[in-house]
Amino acid sequence: MTTTPCHMTMAEAADALADKALSAYELTQAHIKAIGQHKDLNAFITTTAEHALKQAQASDERRKRGESLGVLDGLPLAIKDLFCTSNTRTTAASKILANWTPPYESTVTARLWQNGAVMLGKTNMDEFAMGSASNTGHFGSVINPWVDTSSPNTPLTAGGSSGGSAAAVAARLALGALGSDTGGSIRQPAALCGIVGVKPTYGRCSRYGMIAFSSSLDQAGTFTRSVKDAGLILNAICGFDKNDTTTSKQNVPDFTQAIGKNVKGLRVGIPKEYHHDNVQPSILAAWQQAQDMLKDNGAQLVPVSLPHTIYALPAYYIIAPAEASSNLARYDGIRYGLRAKANDLDELYHQTRSQGFGEEVKRRLLIGTYVLSAGYYDAYYLKATKVRAKVKEDFDHVFNKVDALLTPTTPNTAFPVHQQDSDPITMYVNDLLTVPASLAGLPSLSLPICRNERGLPLGVHLIAPSFDETTLLRVAHVLESNIEDDFTPPARTNT
Repeated sequence: MTTTPCHMTMAEAADALADKALSAYELTQAHIKAIGQHKDLNAFITTTAEHALKQAQASDERRKRGESLGVLDGLPLAIKDLFCTSNTRTTAASKILANWTPPYESTVTARLWQNGAVMLGKTNMDEFAMGSASNTGHFGSVINPWVDTSSPNTPLTAGGSSGGSAAAVAARLALGALGSDTGGSIRQPAALCGIVGVKPTYGRCSRYGMIAFSSSLDQAGTFTRSVKDAGLILNAICGFDKNDTTTSKQNVPDFTQAIGKNVKGLRVGIPKEYHHDNVQPSILAAWQQAQDMLKDNGAQLVPVSLPHTIYALPAYYIIAPAEASSNLARYDGIRYGLRAKANDLDELYHQTRSQGFGEEVKRRLLIGTYVLSAGYYDAYYLKATKVRAKVKEDFDHVFNKVDALLTPTTPNTAFPVHQQDSDPITMYVNDLLTVPASLAGLPSLSLPICRNERGLPLGVHLIAPSFDETTLLRVAHVLESNIEDDFTPPARTNT
């Protein structure tokens, strides 16, 4: 082997297992050790070492019998603590679910285990996926494994809400991870942590067993260190599920078949609206670098316009809290989760939710309840849904002219962990560039393209038409093949 187990890609590890150069048990042990050495990142809420080793041992035994379940068999992965895992604590990083163990399995995780994958544990996140820095949760902030060379002792955010999954993959604590994306919760942390993050088309993956934030926006997705690895996980988790009526019956192709295809003649749109004043100059420069790469590889760059982009973020922050206010009404202290002491039913509701929900969740529930209330529904929520339709129309129109879109992923690089805590509006702007694709339900991907002068990774963002993840991965792999920077975070002091 040319590299240590934790520094392999999923594809490399799968080859090593097939060649018997490594066992699943050894591979899993190495990752369990790495997790223990990097507790300072706070990437995991719950670790499942004993269970993982049993799964790995079972994988090795299958291989000995010639009964391997496929390319994922024996590969250790991390799971965002938003996906229900049978007999394993699932908290959504909230005090209200801090001790809850689901009696059932989410569809996407069940499909991973059916393909032989190994669960290392449940990753930290923003509470109920509400946040952009993974610091609103009950279990503390996630720390980015990357370091700002101009201020090396300042802990940086891993992004959010799927920051734990992103940090785990970037820090080589897991070969890959599941996350969820509502308005950018996979793509933004992927960009800040220097890895590949994919949000599939809405409906491509089942939401069954995925703790709901905003049901018309939530979608499961992947974190990996290569584009090919993303395709490997998507092959397993995508597809129709009778338990989720919003899943599509669209054919699920082998996403890895897109890897290695060129982009000659492909039309890539460059939306003018993404030249936003809030985007840092180094990120705009990285965006230009990616454009040059695609042009040098034969792609045709096409200037396009998405005129309603400017309204996407305010529309999102009406629609998402409105849906959250409905979804989180189920946490009442009666059926499951935290139950506060109270003398009557009204007090039970009040005390349970006051004690169980964090400040950001309360803020969004209040916003959501307000915009749905009598007298304000038409003024806010109804208008936001009309804006959403216009945003989707913009994309539909543009995709008659181009095959994919290239934009920056985030307006900024990783910032100090608590820098934006006092200003929720500034925090919401982190989703500025990812929200439009979410409102339209489109597949999108972030991958690192270079690093800035402070050593921090810079991501670019690809958007494709609905159910065209193959084009997304095709273009991303061409970019990945032309990248010169190394996206291995600097060595950290272990704790």
